[in-house]
Amino acid sequence: MPQIIETVDVDVPVRQAYDQWTRFEEFPTFLDEVQSITQVDDTTTDWTISVGPVTRAFRAIITEQHPDERVAWTSKDGDMDHAGVVTFHKLDDAKTRVTVQLDWEATGFLEKVGAAIGVGGHAVQKDLKNFKERVEHATGGAGWRGDVEA
Repeated sequence: MPQIIETVDVDVPVRQAYDQWTRFEEFPTFLDEVQSITQVDDTTTDWTISVGPVTRAFRAIITEQHPDERVAWTSKDGDMDHAGVVTFHKLDDAKTRVTVQLDWEATGFLEKVGAAIGVGGHAVQKDLKNFKERVEHATGGAGWRGDVEA
């Protein structure tokens, strides 16, 4: 199972970075492959993604969430088998390190070739740069600040 770990430093306080990340239905504005996300309830989201010519749908369940610290999830029901965690690290009052770790199962020939040459890591790097741009220029709005125990 391929694993991707990528990090970006954003010039906003940890609360602002976390709040932006937990507005899941806004992900298509900075995650290139995400077509749509529907928030079903506090811990469940339905995703549709497109990678090249392939469109996949899956349900993600938040398995752990602690405001300003971390959000962990796993897929359930659908075309993708993956899990991940994003963590938020306060570097100073106005700077945060965001780290994403994804574990996923490549299916199909193109996905296996892409995993072998590291295409997934490059996509996550690009998405984190897009997140940085978005969060550093965002105005207002709070994310969900509930706590989900592992």
